[in-house]
Amino acid sequence: MSTILRRLPPSEATGLRTGARHSLAEVYRPADLVVLGLGVMIGAGIFSIAGEQAATTAGPGVILSFMIAGIACLLACLCYAELSSTMPTSGSAYTFTYVIFGEVWAWIIGWALILELQFAAAVVARAWAAIAVGAISHFGVRVPAADLVQDGLVFVILVLLTGIVALGARVGLRALWIMVSAKLLAIGAVIVVGVAHIDVANFGDFYVPPQTLNTAPVTVLEIFIGEGQAFGWFGIFAAASAIAFAYIGFDIVATSAEETANAPRAVPRGMIRSLVIATVIYLAVALVMIGMAPYTEISEEMPLAGAFRAVGVDWMVHVIDAGAVLGLTTVILVLIVGQTRVLFSMARDGLIPRRLATVSRRYHTPTRVTLVIGLVAIVLAEFVPVLTMQQLVVIGTLFAFAFVAAGVIVMRRRMPHLERGFRVPLSPLLPALSLVATLWLMVNLRVLTWAWFALWMAFGLLVYLVYGRRHSLLARPEAPSKHPQGRHRR
Repeated sequence: MSTILRRLPPSEATGLRTGARHSLAEVYRPADLVVLGLGVMIGAGIFSIAGEQAATTAGPGVILSFMIAGIACLLACLCYAELSSTMPTSGSAYTFTYVIFGEVWAWIIGWALILELQFAAAVVARAWAAIAVGAISHFGVRVPAADLVQDGLVFVILVLLTGIVALGARVGLRALWIMVSAKLLAIGAVIVVGVAHIDVANFGDFYVPPQTLNTAPVTVLEIFIGEGQAFGWFGIFAAASAIAFAYIGFDIVATSAEETANAPRAVPRGMIRSLVIATVIYLAVALVMIGMAPYTEISEEMPLAGAFRAVGVDWMVHVIDAGAVLGLTTVILVLIVGQTRVLFSMARDGLIPRRLATVSRRYHTPTRVTLVIGLVAIVLAEFVPVLTMQQLVVIGTLFAFAFVAAGVIVMRRRMPHLERGFRVPLSPLLPALSLVATLWLMVNLRVLTWAWFALWMAFGLLVYLVYGRRHSLLARPEAPSKHPQGRHRR
């Protein structure tokens, strides 16, 4: 038992500098981290989630849902900010857990992150292809064999973006700046044009009387309360759970720490600022959406586009399509970057084959693991019905959130001497609230999702016992004071 609970010393997690256990170049500035966060947090869902939740769950009170979701995610973000300022490494929650709780728990979190990021890349690629085909059809062009076209587009976008990430962080960063700027322009147009068509009466008093749904319990929470409900305060909080999933992604900013100058201060600021900006943007689009159309008349299939068509501004449909395509493109790009850094860290520690931690001398990036990630994403997107398994992405993320929140509390007691570039205020109260909020989000997931997650984690634990436990660098006689020389170290 002591073997699998062995902990990575903080000095080994960070190296002599801010994460100097490898030869990745420092490329990110504080502004780049904000763009990285906006690249992954603002996708196509910004044009639909407010309308979907207003029509089915919260009514005009969805505005309050956005605020509640923003607060819950901010609590988690603050916890990530403290740990990333103390241990600025590519491994993010995986490495934090390695230092604070031990190797087996680190493996579990790393395995959950693999589920989150790898599935997310496949899910978003499939959604991107569907939206791209839809955008073409909105110009009146008939797309024959649409399913085959979507399959082709999935392959093309994943090959293209995997290639961009493999060529180096600077190439990906330039592409990200261009695409994020373009999608923010599209969102700005939606807000500016939509404001002119707002009818204040559509907001009502933000409250719709609750309704009982005569359906069988689907989520863990519904099993405990015995029935599903919509609208009312229950609906507002239920919608907040769904909306919080749209904000997820700020944690990926932490994986860029080893490539960021002055990471202990820059990474926390980048995460917090990107989340705050994303929350404001989501709120603005939600206000426009609810203000343009009564919640009872919102189309669940195309909520925002339908609202603009209802007020006679048909050309905005093309702007929304462009914003959605660009939004999902940047999401895929950042997900591949984040997954690359997490797997790179796990390979560097020996828990998965160390060859995956090789850094290309030409591109100064872990090219080998990037290509593996791209290949797996293509296989998943092409041959697995990933769109029906989206909640697996969410549960992997929330699992990591819970450990990070608990990690702040434990590390304050166990390692008070460590230098921190950022501290969560009112600790341990705010980390405890973050843990409670995370658990609330988790009980709003489907029971089936929990079952699949349990199977995935059980398989992962078996992989660790068979391979990771024996190949871990901490299992070597010279560990933990020495890491291998060569291309894995500066």
